[in-house]
Amino acid sequence: MSKKTRQLDIIRPFIKYEHHPGTSLRIIVLGLILIFFTTAFVIFKDSLGNGIVLGVLGIFAMIGVFFLILSVIGLIEIIPQSHIDSLATAFINSQPEGILITDERGQVIYANTAYKRLTDSLWNKKIKSLQTLLFSNPEASEVLYRLINNLREGKEGGEELRLMKPLGGNIQSSGSHWYRLKARILPFSFYKNKLLYVWQLTDITTEREDQELFFKELQNAINYLDHAPVGFISASHKDEIVYINATLAEWLGIDLAQFKPGSLTIGDIAAGEGLSLIQSVQAEPGSQKTVTLDLDFRRIDGHVFPVRIVHRVASKFDDAPGESRTIVIARQNCDEADSDGAIATMRFNRFFNNTPMAIASIDSNGHILRTNGSFLKLFSGIIIADNTNIQSIFSIIHDNEKQKMITALKKAKEKKSDIAPVDSLHPKDENRHFRFYVNAVLDQNTEAREEEAIIYAVEITEQKALETRMAQTQKLNAVGTLAGGMAHDFNNVLTAILLSADHLLLQARSSDASFSDLMEIKHNANRAAVLVRKLLAFSRKQTMRPTVLNLTEVITNLRIMIEKLISGPPHVKLYIDYERDLWDVKTDLFQFEQVLVNLCVNAYHAMPKGGILTLRTRNVDAKKIGSFNCSDLPKEDMVLIEVEDTGTGIPSDILDKIFEPFFTTKEVGKGTGLGLSMVYGVVHQSGGYIFPISEVGQGTIFRIFLPRYYEQESLMSLVSNQNQKTISNELSSNVNLQDEPTDLTGKSAIVLLVEDESAVRRGGKRMLEARGYTVHEACSGIEALEVMDKLQGHVDVVVSDVVMPEMDGPTLLRELRKKYPNLKFIFVSGYAEDAFARNLTTDAKFSFLSKPFSLKQLATAVNDALLSDINISS
Repeated sequence: MSKKTRQLDIIRPFIKYEHHPGTSLRIIVLGLILIFFTTAFVIFKDSLGNGIVLGVLGIFAMIGVFFLILSVIGLIEIIPQSHIDSLATAFINSQPEGILITDERGQVIYANTAYKRLTDSLWNKKIKSLQTLLFSNPEASEVLYRLINNLREGKEGGEELRLMKPLGGNIQSSGSHWYRLKARILPFSFYKNKLLYVWQLTDITTEREDQELFFKELQNAINYLDHAPVGFISASHKDEIVYINATLAEWLGIDLAQFKPGSLTIGDIAAGEGLSLIQSVQAEPGSQKTVTLDLDFRRIDGHVFPVRIVHRVASKFDDAPGESRTIVIARQNCDEADSDGAIATMRFNRFFNNTPMAIASIDSNGHILRTNGSFLKLFSGIIIADNTNIQSIFSIIHDNEKQKMITALKKAKEKKSDIAPVDSLHPKDENRHFRFYVNAVLDQNTEAREEEAIIYAVEITEQKALETRMAQTQKLNAVGTLAGGMAHDFNNVLTAILLSADHLLLQARSSDASFSDLMEIKHNANRAAVLVRKLLAFSRKQTMRPTVLNLTEVITNLRIMIEKLISGPPHVKLYIDYERDLWDVKTDLFQFEQVLVNLCVNAYHAMPKGGILTLRTRNVDAKKIGSFNCSDLPKEDMVLIEVEDTGTGIPSDILDKIFEPFFTTKEVGKGTGLGLSMVYGVVHQSGGYIFPISEVGQGTIFRIFLPRYYEQESLMSLVSNQNQKTISNELSSNVNLQDEPTDLTGKSAIVLLVEDESAVRRGGKRMLEARGYTVHEACSGIEALEVMDKLQGHVDVVVSDVVMPEMDGPTLLRELRKKYPNLKFIFVSGYAEDAFARNLTTDAKFSFLSKPFSLKQLATAVNDALLSDINISS
């Protein structure tokens, strides 16, 4: 056999052709050629010479011998031979699936024995095509049509079809018959350059019957499980319920038709601390663990009922949590066979596991014998519900407090009572605090011989935080009360000094030797007044003049000033981040400007190497207040102002002291320690809150929360803001006031000066008389009433202190207005405490002058009050 022929045999598929149309054609052509030459030889034989005849016969003989030799050696074939490998044929015929090969038109090329057997054509020479077999069944015809179209598009595939009778047409068979039909393309290019299709037909009737039987048995099993006398749930590793049987669904009031896997979790049906108990069950890697628990389940309507569960949880080899399976036994009606002891035990287990108090029983060595769900939840990650492992109570006690617990357990072992509770930090989180109450077990029984003590654990983290804040608040309030009292007395002293200095300056000339000393006295008195004002701000007893403000405008107006204050080395860049449509707040404009300036200057000093200073404003919805983790903040709309720097930061041991008066970390002579105290007081007096957040080396953020202002929130405040005319001068060591050219002469007006401090009263009387006023004085409110009666009400204006013995200023105003409703009134005070709110009505009208004041300020206040047609309310 030639090399070419061997190659053809290798690549040619094992297909047996039923007919060879090319062979007949070649034989006919060859016969016609022979007839042609024979006829020509007969017709022209007489005209041909013997030599020619012999020559032609010789040529034919040579051609015949040549083709005979080629045919013998296999180079040519007169009739192509069929190259069918017997092994391949046997293999194909042994396949259980029927195999059919057709051309593109569906004409059968080859079929194996299994196909013939399936189609009942084993002994027939004519093989039935698929079109013939399936033509009478519309559904089967559609399947065949789809597969043929897919083959024409170059796609292979398969489908299953059902026939009412077998393809073989055996009428004795009953029931439906199922077949699987697959189709693929055979890459064979030697058959007229056309594609061949290979069809694989399999009878899957038995397989289908087995599946239907399996599904039926599975449905029966599910039906048995659904209607079992106990509940059953299956949950994923995330505690999502993927299956719940009908019995438990009925107990829980769940509509199974509406239930979807994963729509419920174990936490949705486990009441109380049941979830903690269930989650505490953990298996070793690659194993399973089963426990029995008594707890409560919760219906969807909120009602609870007692159950006993058998809970099995699996763990994967990599220690990842696996699925869980749980049998639920309802305990609403105890079995009559249950003893009283068993019922009591079940009831105790329910109460023990559902109590919100964390409880554990321990032996004399501190080993935990039993815990409830609350205990497991409280110490999650440390204690697990595993009786096979020995766990110690000391694993949840901080190292510094273990000796106290040892002492408490020793007393419990000695059956002592009144054992002092043990406070301890969490061993892994020192921000959490716990209190352990240790009680001795006095009535040990045979079932719990090893129990020596019962421990009740309570987390007191919030309580500790409240205690710390309360102590800090009490300390600041005590210091504030002291500072306020001192400031009140200092204001009186400073007022007397300023009035005396003004009196002497009126009589002195600038060329006098004492003139510079008098100016120095007045200057230092003003400096002292600034310190007093800061003390009052910290104690929240300064006189505030709140107005409705938009902080965007306030910060915009302050920007130039702040940039000047932080200019020059080191280089600090100011960045301002405004909130759009920032809500309004209500506070004192001047005081709050001082707050922002103070914080910005402090931030500048905290960045000796330069950095970024950020002023940021935000609206904080009441729902987002909790995200700031500030328990003091009320759940209401707030406006947030942040002052952030990238400086050195504040150490944690100092952070709690920064608002205390006179506390400073600056060098001597570079700070009074009252700046942040003033900030604290102004913010709190405005109804706000301030929280510092700092990290050493990273920077500091001061967060100020001010309540959002609503126009309808206070009618009293609205009227007060519209009508108030405060006549006061805010003293500052950095601002020089210029006198305005005004006629401040008294023009014989009568003034009643009421002041309990004699130095202030004498100085004020002398100054007003020097301006032409007629001044009557009184040292108390009661004496002022007597003076008014003597003068029969002929007084143009009353200038009165607020806080006085026997009768304070607001009470005096109320009494005088009863007889003299149009009497003009000026209050002078360093701070008003709560006298206004306690003794004045909302429509009371008066003017106000804050202490300490100078001669010009006093004269201006009296003059403006006399000229005013509309009295001023505060």
